[in-house]
Amino acid sequence: MSGPVSAIILAAGASRRMRGRDKLMEPVAEGVPMLRRVCDAAWASAAAEVVVVLGARAEAREDVLEFGGPRAVFNPDWQSGMASSIRAGIAALDDGIAGTLILLGDMPEIGTPLLDRMIAAFDPAQGIDIVRPRTPSGVAGNPVLFGRRHFAALQALNGDTGAKAIIAAHPSHVLDLPTADESILVDLDTPEAWSAWRAGR
Repeated sequence: MSGPVSAIILAAGASRRMRGRDKLMEPVAEGVPMLRRVCDAAWASAAAEVVVVLGARAEAREDVLEFGGPRAVFNPDWQSGMASSIRAGIAALDDGIAGTLILLGDMPEIGTPLLDRMIAAFDPAQGIDIVRPRTPSGVAGNPVLFGRRHFAALQALNGDTGAKAIIAAHPSHVLDLPTADESILVDLDTPEAWSAWRAGR
């Protein structure tokens, strides 16, 4: 690792596909809400700070965060899509941050060990300033770690889009970190996905 790395957790979406339920408040292990589970994993990692970007249902979601731990920021433009939350998260980072992990708030199987491996692999002095996990089947997933040199491009994103174009534009800067299984692809957006995931556990 070269310089402190932060973690930004995107938690502003409206859970529209959940038919009235809030996926980020769904209980996971031992009844802990999913958002708290993701925040705890990031807070326990080597990340120097954790910023949670809120929007829809902000008050209820902020209530599950550990006091004195992750720092919540509100994205007033959350309805425009994911890019606005990435911009809000980048804008909230401390000045001395060398890079940031961007995590989705709805991925319950992302754990501290993976985040620590990604932070340890980050080495902008050697040209490695984008780190992403890749499954045994060859699929790249989330979260992704971006070095500071990419912050301006992240803040220029618009609409309901992530940062795939930034990654594609800098292939020589990308390190694909192998994972042991497909857990980085578990993304629970619907009641049916939640039921299948729980049945599998």
